[in-house]
Amino acid sequence: MSDCCHDLQPKEHAELDILHISRDVRRRTLLKGMAGAAGLAALGGVMPTFGQDLKKIRLAFCSQLLCVVPYEATRAAGFFAEEGLDVELVYTRGGSAALQALNGGAVEYAATSFDAALNAFASGADIVRFATTGRLPLFALATSVEGAETITRVSDLEGRVLGVSALGNADHAFLMYLLERAGVDPNSVEFATVGTNLYDALRLGQLDAGMVQEPALSLLQERGARVLVNGMDIDDANEYLGGPYEFMGVAVRREEVDERREEMQRLARALAKGLVYVQEAEPEELVEALPREIITGGDREIVAASLARYRESLYPREVELDLEAMQRVIDVQKAAGGRGGSVELEQIANPDLLAS
Repeated sequence: MSDCCHDLQPKEHAELDILHISRDVRRRTLLKGMAGAAGLAALGGVMPTFGQDLKKIRLAFCSQLLCVVPYEATRAAGFFAEEGLDVELVYTRGGSAALQALNGGAVEYAATSFDAALNAFASGADIVRFATTGRLPLFALATSVEGAETITRVSDLEGRVLGVSALGNADHAFLMYLLERAGVDPNSVEFATVGTNLYDALRLGQLDAGMVQEPALSLLQERGARVLVNGMDIDDANEYLGGPYEFMGVAVRREEVDERREEMQRLARALAKGLVYVQEAEPEELVEALPREIITGGDREIVAASLARYRESLYPREVELDLEAMQRVIDVQKAAGGRGGSVELEQIANPDLLAS
């Protein structure tokens, strides 16, 4: 699965780098969700009006598993339609591809990590962040299975081989920050860029530690790996970062803000209802809302268990921007020497766009 946070390389005209998701599967998921929408009254949901003219918009986003949950859940529950929107969710190969699509005019909105948005802005993409759907990074720093006994804290990583998806990505910046915080010279470690699938490398001891996502994290823990810092846990975020750390959220082209303001508000209202639904629904229902192509084998049960464990920490109940959480990302980028650290918060974040 592609990482949410690849760097953006500006192009004059964007081409969508899309992961193909079955239309039949997604249509079935949507209709199933709408059929059950009558049971959402306690969550403030009502049945969408069938036959009404829905405005079609395209929203591109990275395809990291836990990132997509609020968006597919919102659609499956009928909340986009309830707001008069027909939202096509475009799965791209990473956050940079989603932002490239937005910057090039191929889609109306992009949902990515804030790290990716910062890097895109620093590279010249004139975008504005206006809504949030994730308040913690979706990865953890874990040891290899064989290194669990000897590596018990971040300071033990000096001189080790550490895995990240790619240099400059959000997981790399976060790891750099953790190393410096623990007094480890980043020049003393070797970074191995192995994409987002670190599971086998850590299972086999080819790496000493690395930044992993779910379901790899749960699978490694079952085999005895040690979790040093879990970015998906709010307690660890409070300890290591000082609080929530803005991750997934929605951006629009700045030049279209005025003409799309009312549409943006409708999109945000739908996502707000979806975020509540994510917290209240059975985890198995949320997994059913996801396209089957992004969940393989027996991982469905692991994904459901991960949602039950992490959803309260990962997902906010409101879409309004948390400026302090966003500033933490900029601070981490700055400490790690990332391009995103050069961006001033007020340049990219506009919490007033959702005001009536």
